[in-house]
Amino acid sequence: MLRRDFLTASGFGLGGFVLPATFGKLIAAEALLDGAIPVTVKKTLADAALQAATAAGASYCDVRVGRYLRQFVITRDAHVENVVNTESIGVGVRVIAGGAWGFAATNDMTTDGVATAARQAAAIAKANARNQTAPVQLAPTPGVGEVSWRAPIRTNAMSVPVKEKAALLLDVNAAALANGADFINSVLFSVNEQKYFASTDGSYIDQDVHRIWPLMRVTAVDKATGKFRTRSELSAPMGLGYEYLDGNKADQTVLPNGVVVFGKSYDMKGDAIAAAKQARQKLKAPSVKPGKYDLVLDPSHTWLTIHESVGHPTELDRVLGYEANYAGTSFATLDKRANHFKYGSDHVTIVADKIQPGSLGAVGYDDEGVKTKRWDLIKDGVLVDYQVIRDQAHIIGKTASDGCCYADSWSSVQFQRMANVSLLPGKAKLSVPDMIKDVENGIYIIGDGSFSIDQQRYNAQFGGQLFYEIKNGKVGEMIEDVAYQIRTPEFWNACVGVCDDRDYRLGGSFFDGKGQPAQVSAVSHGSSTARFNGINVISTARSLG
Repeated sequence: MLRRDFLTASGFGLGGFVLPATFGKLIAAEALLDGAIPVTVKKTLADAALQAATAAGASYCDVRVGRYLRQFVITRDAHVENVVNTESIGVGVRVIAGGAWGFAATNDMTTDGVATAARQAAAIAKANARNQTAPVQLAPTPGVGEVSWRAPIRTNAMSVPVKEKAALLLDVNAAALANGADFINSVLFSVNEQKYFASTDGSYIDQDVHRIWPLMRVTAVDKATGKFRTRSELSAPMGLGYEYLDGNKADQTVLPNGVVVFGKSYDMKGDAIAAAKQARQKLKAPSVKPGKYDLVLDPSHTWLTIHESVGHPTELDRVLGYEANYAGTSFATLDKRANHFKYGSDHVTIVADKIQPGSLGAVGYDDEGVKTKRWDLIKDGVLVDYQVIRDQAHIIGKTASDGCCYADSWSSVQFQRMANVSLLPGKAKLSVPDMIKDVENGIYIIGDGSFSIDQQRYNAQFGGQLFYEIKNGKVGEMIEDVAYQIRTPEFWNACVGVCDDRDYRLGGSFFDGKGQPAQVSAVSHGSSTARFNGINVISTARSLG
């Protein structure tokens, strides 16, 4: 599940927002800044669970004490439709007993409550062990003692009054309506995860994670025909604080066609004005002529293609067939890595990481207490590795986890989740204009759109927000109804260039879904502008009837 699924499910206007159970209870906005659990209390609770689990026969135990805060400010046109503030507090306990996993969780924040949960987890593990054919093999990770990690934010979004956030969104809406929009929805999501991890390995890890996502959908209508077009935000969800909305022009990039895109700072009002004008332009833009084109893909678009065609296929649980929810398993099987499978061209080096500052997935330690890092998935086009957690490492001969285990709540069991997965910039100096100047017949795609992908992550189709034709090295007029079709390895092998690091930007998903019962995680994907030659493009406006 990506953000489009979350928004579709809740109607995007979100005025009648249905609260998922894992989001917890509704609270006043002012309470978001109160109620932090002291570290001493968290350690006392964790020790009670560790001791109870060990006494119940567990050979390993980890404990997660969590306080999860979320805020949604939701507007449409000149109205605030909803403000939702939630808090969820509790403790999750995971153990190995008899060679099998067991998990239990509680919101009883007493030592007796967490000890009871630990005994329940041990009992569940012993019951599971009766049907387990092989014991869990847990890759070692060193205990780190008492440590902490804080997201490098300047302003906690939860500290900014709701009135100020609503005023910002309504000002954004008014600017869009004054510049050609007929409707606009805008939302500001803020998340703060206060997480404490302890284990029998000897770790006590306190972390404070922040994420923010400003989004909008601007609609222009041709009243004569009833035709309408939309343009959504060109921002990205980020692992930053409220400072992300300061609109710093130094973090803006003006593309060769005049479109403005954003880095670590977002001018939401400026983007809304542009979105209104571009949505109205889209009403008059001609439909693309189907055929083969060289595609120049902006990072605001490429993130989704990376996510679907590289991020998910390199999750080891999908590779092994252990996980198939939300679009299946993976074509990138273990034999391909052993045979040095050519996943992409020599220009394609794709890394996984959990450390990039400002990214959605950045943390100091994962939910198994593993220190996070960066590692190669595809090196110079060759598939070299996967994303692996502690109980998977031995399967592919690794001696340690990659640090990509995550749970979306204290009440959810942690499992393998996608790290930030990014296409590295090109090594040679290359600007976007220099990339475009020798494209004879191409399309420039900006922003993410709808997509579909098969159950092996092999065949896929992607749309976008904005499309411009490229003729003889020049960016030309806007076109519409573009979607390109790929087979994953053919597409990545068609990459003939990636711009240098001056153009590197992040995109990402705030609500990436996986598992059964479903969990969500937030993950970023970075790239510089990249070119792919000879890609099949269809017109989504064509009718077969």
